[in-house]
Amino acid sequence: MRELSVPPRVVVADDARLTDMVVDNAREVPDLVSFGRPGPDGWIDVTAARFATEVGDLARGLMASGIERGDRIGLMASTRYEWTLLDYAILAAGAVVVPIYETSSTEQVEWILADSGAVAVVVESPVHAAAVKSLDLPLLRHLWTIDSGSLDVLAAAGSEVSPAELEARRTSVAADDLATIVYTSGTTGKPKGCALTHRNVLFDVMVGIDGLRQVFERTGSTLLFLPLAHIFGRVISIGAVLVRARLGHTADVRTLPADLKSFKPSFVLAVPRVFEKVYNGARQQAAAGGKERIFDAAERTAVAWSRALGTGRIPIGLRVRHAVFERLVYGRIREGLGGSCRHAISGGAPLGERLGHFFRGVGITVYEGYGLTETSAGACLNLEEDIRVGTVGRPVPGVSVRIADDGEILLRGPNVFPGYWNNPAATAEVFDGDWFRTGDLGELDADGYLTVTGRKKDLIVTAAGKNVAPAVLEDRLRAHPLIGQCLVVGDRQPYVGCLVTIDPEALPAWLAAHGRPAAPASALTEDPDLRAAVQEAVDQANKAVSRAESIRRFRILPVDFTEAGGELTPSLKVKRSEVLRRYADEVAALYI
Repeated sequence: MRELSVPPRVVVADDARLTDMVVDNAREVPDLVSFGRPGPDGWIDVTAARFATEVGDLARGLMASGIERGDRIGLMASTRYEWTLLDYAILAAGAVVVPIYETSSTEQVEWILADSGAVAVVVESPVHAAAVKSLDLPLLRHLWTIDSGSLDVLAAAGSEVSPAELEARRTSVAADDLATIVYTSGTTGKPKGCALTHRNVLFDVMVGIDGLRQVFERTGSTLLFLPLAHIFGRVISIGAVLVRARLGHTADVRTLPADLKSFKPSFVLAVPRVFEKVYNGARQQAAAGGKERIFDAAERTAVAWSRALGTGRIPIGLRVRHAVFERLVYGRIREGLGGSCRHAISGGAPLGERLGHFFRGVGITVYEGYGLTETSAGACLNLEEDIRVGTVGRPVPGVSVRIADDGEILLRGPNVFPGYWNNPAATAEVFDGDWFRTGDLGELDADGYLTVTGRKKDLIVTAAGKNVAPAVLEDRLRAHPLIGQCLVVGDRQPYVGCLVTIDPEALPAWLAAHGRPAAPASALTEDPDLRAAVQEAVDQANKAVSRAESIRRFRILPVDFTEAGGELTPSLKVKRSEVLRRYADEVAALYI
């Protein structure tokens, strides 16, 4: 058993609350541009004073509508300015925010609103409103719809409540009071509500800011495009407000490239799949222009540059090559993220050493971290002075990490939640004393850096008794431009196999490069050339493991995994049990 504790560097006061930053910003820097709202002719500036006024108006409207301290309010919308506005307004009214993904099924929405005991819900569209109205929710008293003008009506109703009454309600909340119930998207079973306090979230935000000062700076900016119903995006948005960085929102992936170009964020946050897409897109573009060899050389140089940074010594020859590729390749890759981006934060799944070194060599340092909803997002993080590419960093100051005898990662600290809402049995299952059992497997090196090797429940035990962690193979497979998603299988089987999907965005370019007519992946599952390309990816992935752990056979599936199709969670994690159920025949065919 290995264990590491890092002394705390930040302390959350007992009377602190998440809304303090909004009030402080408006009082101290009222004219500071805190937000950029998308408008017909570009981004519309929102000052700190204006934001605080809008938050207060909505909070008073909630109070006038009968919302009491501690009431739960659902918030179901895409990543937009109003999400953050409502988040603070609900908290300012002393209520508890219950985020819901706008892509959630009707059954999921009903479960979350019923289980949380929500008395009100704010939804994005009339379609969402109609769905909520069809549900059996006897406790639900209010339904407000953003796109139908409900927020203006709510704000107008707030004239009945004085600013002094609102301030009394807001300050009646303390650090250990409940702030939010975040339901895990869940790869299996019904979502569980993670009850997080103001202290939990504030600690995580403050410790992240303290360790990433170059990222969270007052002159910085970020454009959010991940769902705010996920704790990762929400913590970053709160961090931006706290340090007074400029914050923007966008939810349409079709306009994301243009939005990044116009907003020009200094840092972004994303899950590893986004970074894989950026890398694969750049590589495909180079190949289409006949510059694949140049890109490959640029990639090798970027990785070498990043590794050299870790030693503190960069040879002159490497400096020359890096300067050449800065003009030819690296600048264009940064342009894809708006041109001003120099930092990024990655979470949700392992990024991998290769991509981490590549992006740092390109000029975008990716700070990879690790945490769960139950730990208010980050529990470990590569900090500016302690970065080690390929790991998820050391425990943040104030947090302790322990590796149990079976390899499970255990966590303890002010960011760890008090338990699951309305579910004491589930809470008891995940705590060993005051240690939270994450369900993840990992390793701590001699310097205290954590490497996550997979999920405990996903561990495969072959018929020969060999333990195989699928994540090692899956991460490497997804790094190939052609691979969309993959799922390693082989539990109680004689060898390891894999289900593979083809990236629909990469396939057309691959076909064109091979002089082939356009065709969907469903028509190419047995195509010899495509199978040969996938086999190359499999061979590369197998280099990371022993022969007993290597993939022997694979099947190409006709369609990619998607959230809409039910195979991915909103945070882009594969629902392993659902894929195994849906493609049981394909898995069986691997062992015939």
